[in-house]
Amino acid sequence: MSLAVCADVGSTWTKVAVVDLDGGLLVGSAAAPTTVGTDVLHGLDAAVAAATAGVGGGGDVPWYVCSSAGGGLRLAVVGYEPLVTAQAGRRVGLSAGAHVVHVAAGRLGGADVSALRAARPDVVLLVGGTDGGDADTLTHNATRLARARWRVPVVLAGNADVRDGVRALLAGAGVPVTAAENVLPRIGVLAPSSARAAIREVFLRHVIGGKRLSRGPRFARLVRAATPDAVLTGVEVLADTVGGDLVVVDVGGATTDVYSVLTPDERADGPAREVAGSLWRARTVEGDLGMRWSAPGVVRAAVEERLLDGVGAEELSAAAAVRAADPGFLPSTGAQRAAEGRIAALAATVAVRRHARGAATGERAGRDLRDVRLLVGSGGVLRHAAAGEAAGVLAAVLTDHAGGWAVPRAARAVVDGAYVLAAAGLLAGEHPQVARAVLGRHLIVD
Repeated sequence: MSLAVCADVGSTWTKVAVVDLDGGLLVGSAAAPTTVGTDVLHGLDAAVAAATAGVGGGGDVPWYVCSSAGGGLRLAVVGYEPLVTAQAGRRVGLSAGAHVVHVAAGRLGGADVSALRAARPDVVLLVGGTDGGDADTLTHNATRLARARWRVPVVLAGNADVRDGVRALLAGAGVPVTAAENVLPRIGVLAPSSARAAIREVFLRHVIGGKRLSRGPRFARLVRAATPDAVLTGVEVLADTVGGDLVVVDVGGATTDVYSVLTPDERADGPAREVAGSLWRARTVEGDLGMRWSAPGVVRAAVEERLLDGVGAEELSAAAAVRAADPGFLPSTGAQRAAEGRIAALAATVAVRRHARGAATGERAGRDLRDVRLLVGSGGVLRHAAAGEAAGVLAAVLTDHAGGWAVPRAARAVVDGAYVLAAAGLLAGEHPQVARAVLGRHLIVD
C-alpha cells in the first residue's frame, strides 16, 4: 500500500488525512491542537502520529501540507480603477487563498503608501491597465514603492506592455518582485491562473518562513500551499468530478469562507458583462462570522439580516460572548450544543447570502446559484456535530428564501467530515486521479 499524508495546519487545529494512493482510499485521519505558541511541528507531528497509527506513514511516505496558521496569507492589492483592475485583483487574491487586508486604487501618494504599510501585508499584488491600455498608473505606483524602499514581496500582474520595464524598476530598487500575466488583459476578461500561481510561489518562498511558526526550516519545506488555496483546488476538482455547479461553506472559528464553482455563461460576454471580469470559480471570506473569535459578529449580522429578533439576539449574545472569550470552549450540555448549531446556521446563511448577492465578490449581478447541485459543509462545528445537527445547518442555507438571493433548486447537502477537500487539493497536482477518487467516495452523493 502506497500512502500519502495530507495535513492542514490551521490557526487552532491541525487536521491530517492519510490516503492510499493505489486505491484512492482514505485510510486514516486525526486532529490535534495547532501549537502556534511553541512550534507548529509539535502539533503536526502529533496529528500525523495519531492518523497513521496502525496504517504506517513513516519512512519515505510523502507529506503534503497546507497552512493558514499565524493568520494565513495577508494580501494587499494596488490597482488602477476601484471598479476595474483593483476589483479584479481583489478577486484573484481571494481565489489564491489570501486574506485581502487592503485595496488601493489610482496613483499612490505618500499617505497611500503609509496606509499600505499599516495594513501589514505579506504580499502586494500590483495590477493596473489592460494589455495595451493605461501604463502610467502602474509605472507610477511601482516607482512609488521603489522610492519608499518597499521590501514586502510584490506580485506584478498588470499591463503586459510595460511588465518587463516595471519589473526591472522594482528589482533594481531591491523590491522582491515576481512577474505574472495580466489579471485583466482586456475589459471583462479575468485571467487569474498566472497571478494565483505567482502568489502561491511567493507564499511558499517568502511568507511561511517569515511567520516564525517553527524554529527550523522543516515546516517551511513541508508546506505546499495556503489552506484556502488548497481547498479551492479541491473544490475545483470536485466540481469537475460532479460535472455541475457547487457551493462549499466552511464555518471556522474566526471566519466563514464560501467557495462556488459555476458553469460559464455565454451571456456574461454581452452588454451586461462585468467590467472586472467574471470569476466562475470564486471564494469569499467573511471576517466577522465565526464560531469563536467572531461569534458576536454572527449575532450582529443575523440581526441586520433580520434572521434574529431582539429576544433571540439577547439569548444568543451570551453564548457568543462565552465562545469569543474562550476559543477553546467545547459545548457539553444540550443547551450549549443547541446554541452552537444556531450560531453555525446563522454564520453559514449570512455568508452564503453575501456571496450570492455579490457584495462579497464585487459582482453587480451577484452569483447565480440556482443550478448548484451539491452543497458541501466544512469546519469543525459540522465535522463534530451529530448528523442531524449538521444537516440542520446546511438546510438553513438551502431554505433561505427570504435572503435576497435565489436558492439552489435541487441541491444535495453533505459534510466534509474527513478533511478530504484540502487533501484532494494537495494531491491534485501530482495525483489527480487519486484526488478525484477520494472526493468521489466521500463527498459525491448519488
